[in-house]
Amino acid sequence: MKYVASLCYGVIFKKAFGDVEIFTQFVKDFTGIQLDIDQVETEKSFDPPIGNVNSRFDLYAEDKKNRVIVDIQHQNLADHYHRFMHYHCAAILEQVSSTKDYGPALRVFTMVVLTSGNSHESAVATINFDPIDLVTQKPLGEIEHRVLYLTPKHWSADLPAAYQEWLRAIQDSLDEQVEESEYHQPQVLKVFDLIQRDGLTPTDRARMKDEYALEELTRKEYKEALALGEAQGIVKGIAQGERNMQLSLAKNLLQLGQLEIATIAQLTGLTVADIQSL
Repeated sequence: MKYVASLCYGVIFKKAFGDVEIFTQFVKDFTGIQLDIDQVETEKSFDPPIGNVNSRFDLYAEDKKNRVIVDIQHQNLADHYHRFMHYHCAAILEQVSSTKDYGPALRVFTMVVLTSGNSHESAVATINFDPIDLVTQKPLGEIEHRVLYLTPKHWSADLPAAYQEWLRAIQDSLDEQVEESEYHQPQVLKVFDLIQRDGLTPTDRARMKDEYALEELTRKEYKEALALGEAQGIVKGIAQGERNMQLSLAKNLLQLGQLEIATIAQLTGLTVADIQSL
């Protein structure tokens, strides 16, 4: 048994997957791409920004053929899939802005790791940009860009063995203890070594506390917003119910044909225009 820091923390995920050997093997196992890189950048962004939003990538590596982005996200936000599609497209557009045509020199692969789980209970979902022939359903082999959404919580034995080991390892770390004997991939074991609790620096621990505090604040704000929305919904529902009763009463009084519209409006609290529209 080894006691580790949870990979749900961005600082811990970057500490492990920022290692060139680990990053390279992780990418190879999921994409089949063998990267030739000397470093993995963290908190990468483009200057100037692409579009009106400055995309920032947790982990970023680039060789002469490929551009690979890996992002870690713990909280499943409403725009999860769209957000990282935007990041992916920014990495493509950044190349096109400096070339003569629309064909970027580098293939772009974006890998998003969501540690909290998703409503689809999907462990691995992918977007392949390559056009597919409508009749044969075969890809044309023209565009190799891909986005991979990885959710370790939903891993299963139906996945390829290499996928399983990485996803299990990430999920296993979340309770801060792992059983090393259950893993065989050298780079996965190296992850556990790098994130051992005893090996954390004071800076690592401080950033973990900051992330935890921010997560708690976000969760509190979400709950408060949800409670406010429910309260507003109840008030709105009551108001709509009262209005429906007023309209129903006004319609009945109109059908009797014994009262003026102005009188009905006064009795029901509606406007003359409301009564006339019935």
